[in-house]
Amino acid sequence: MEQQQTGMKPFIQLLLATKIPKTALMIGMIGSIVTTLAGLVVPMLTKNLVDGFSVEALSVPLLIAIGAAFVIQAIISGLSIYLLSAVGQKIVASLRETMWLKLVRLPVTYYDEHSSGETVSRVVNDTSVVKDLITDHFPQFITGIISIIGAVILLFIMDWKMTLVMLIAVPITLLIMIPLGKRMVTISRGLQDETATFTGHVQQTLSEIRLMKASTAEQDEEAKGLVGVDRLLGFGLKEARIFALIAPLMQFVVMLVIVFIIAYGGMRVATGEMSTGTLVAFLLYLFQIIMPITTFAMFFTQLQKAKGATERIITILDEPLEEGQDGIEKDITDEVIEVNNVSFAYDMSEKVIDRISFTAQPGEMVAFAGPSGGGKSTVFGLLERFYEPLEGEILIGETPIKQLSVQCWRNQIGYVAQESAMMAGTIRENLTYGLENRHQISDDRLWEVAEMAFAAQFIRDFPQGLDTEVGERGVKLSGGQRQRIAIARAFLRDPKILMMDEATASLDSQSEKVVQQALSRLMEGRTTFVIAHRLSTIVDADQILFIEKGKITGRGTHEQLVNDHPLYREFAAQQLTE
Repeated sequence: MEQQQTGMKPFIQLLLATKIPKTALMIGMIGSIVTTLAGLVVPMLTKNLVDGFSVEALSVPLLIAIGAAFVIQAIISGLSIYLLSAVGQKIVASLRETMWLKLVRLPVTYYDEHSSGETVSRVVNDTSVVKDLITDHFPQFITGIISIIGAVILLFIMDWKMTLVMLIAVPITLLIMIPLGKRMVTISRGLQDETATFTGHVQQTLSEIRLMKASTAEQDEEAKGLVGVDRLLGFGLKEARIFALIAPLMQFVVMLVIVFIIAYGGMRVATGEMSTGTLVAFLLYLFQIIMPITTFAMFFTQLQKAKGATERIITILDEPLEEGQDGIEKDITDEVIEVNNVSFAYDMSEKVIDRISFTAQPGEMVAFAGPSGGGKSTVFGLLERFYEPLEGEILIGETPIKQLSVQCWRNQIGYVAQESAMMAGTIRENLTYGLENRHQISDDRLWEVAEMAFAAQFIRDFPQGLDTEVGERGVKLSGGQRQRIAIARAFLRDPKILMMDEATASLDSQSEKVVQQALSRLMEGRTTFVIAHRLSTIVDADQILFIEKGKITGRGTHEQLVNDHPLYREFAAQQLTE
């Protein structure tokens, strides 16, 4: 896919939007100017020393002045480089902070369309490109510009003819650098995209390492990984070839200029038009011009990379936030939940939910049954406000839930999934995850909810108790243990609404019995929505909604649906007949 060319304006606007330490930037810039001025004094002092050279003419003040210029230049240069680098580090830290705050507030739909690995690459790799430009190359560029301007002015004052001869090298250098720079832009963009793709693949593979091992897919993953490595190598070698051209060509032009200046200047010294000291000073100033120019190629290459990275960063920052960040706060205790003619589609080609309506009274258990792919999980996504309906609305009492803040709404919902997600960390951290006052919750309260969820016994069996590490995604715990911790977490939140995606479907019979007891205790007095994969768990539901192809084709109690709904009757005959 052809990349859109990014100008400098978005890049500069992005930097200006960050927290720039203006004082440090100003001191650093002043330091750069002072450093350059101190460096520009040295060739003039050297000229005086050479032109009047004799042992008797060596004056202590002159030698002290030269030494002082070097020392001042070194001290101020070090301070200036540090301050400018610190400015760059803080700008990038601010940029990463902005991106992170944005990413955690983006809607679920964004992550449906973008791999987490690619997004991680944007936060880490693309901001690193910007960081390298600001912290490493930008300070050198600023000091180089000042050095070149100062040196050229002094060279014109000393000998304008030789200066004009020297400047002939500028258009030659530009003719070499511009086409190489354009090529470098294309390569660097490709390298960044390939890095993001490769990072995404690595993260996905490693996060599903058990699936990969169980499927004996090592060879497939090895092959995919090696393809990614080869592509990165290809871009890296292309980049290396450009650098391999830039460095020798720049060196060739520089040596040509130096030789020409020495030859031309030598003739002028021989004819008496120029003093030896002036020629020496001229050469020293020439080096003060050449050295920064050699770093400019790297600066402009990095600038092009940063512009490409900026394009991707801005794409993320321009994404709309999840709706409902600033909605109203409302206690939903004893409120009726009403779903009115709600439709939804992941894309516009086909509706996943088509004009469904139902009402859940406070304390009722409402179950969703039906064939796979019918839309049961999508209804849960709409109730959780992971997605917004295309048509219709969901009300709590008389208030549309989209008017509530998402934090207020979700704080009053407890969710227990088939495979309860866990964060790497301790059991304590997982129990209190997301709670505002989590650091103030006492151990007594944690043990209380663990008892309620029938989880206390196995937690006590661990040597570290509540401080036991669960591993990435809770891999150190069994499925039943993870489910009971999820139920304990729900008890701790004390939700008004409980949502369960058949929390016992993947458990063995012994674990299922314990978890079912805990769930029954958790459901008491709460409005509960259940996705049923096994009808035995919902025969006592107040209301069962049978969903097929996004539509509710039957509703009622278990007995009513057995009598009135042929497909439900078939499901019941298959699952409930001993």
